[in-house]
Amino acid sequence: MVYATRGLVTALLELAEETEPDELTVALAVTPGDDLDGATDVPAEAAVFTHFYPPEAGGSLTAVFGVDLSIPAGQTQGRFLTHRNGHLGVSKTDDLHETVLVAVPPWDESSLAAFDRSGRRQPLEIVDVEPPTESLA
Repeated sequence: MVYATRGLVTALLELAEETEPDELTVALAVTPGDDLDGATDVPAEAAVFTHFYPPEAGGSLTAVFGVDLSIPAGQTQGRFLTHRNGHLGVSKTDDLHETVLVAVPPWDESSLAAFDRSGRRQPLEIVDVEPPTESLA
């Protein structure tokens, strides 16, 4: 089972719509289920997708070094991809991760699905919880 917060899903689908007709790839991060207040439908040990790294973050670093240095190593457990051609699945040219969320037009929850890195569809549950507040201090 793949879990994602409704807030994250909404933000990703809005970003996909804004980016159209270009395709989009976004790194996703998780929060443990037991760190989410009010997550009664989520097992404590489950990883819940709660955050994303904006795709333009670190663009100049990537252009210079050829490697995405804006995302800390090992800090993302998933990837969000869009396929404007309507293919709701993983393709060989996709930027893969352990878990891949794929969206297609019309950019709503019914046009979003989860897959493992080999392209097998996984059950996706969208949960109505807020991630913990983070502090930079």
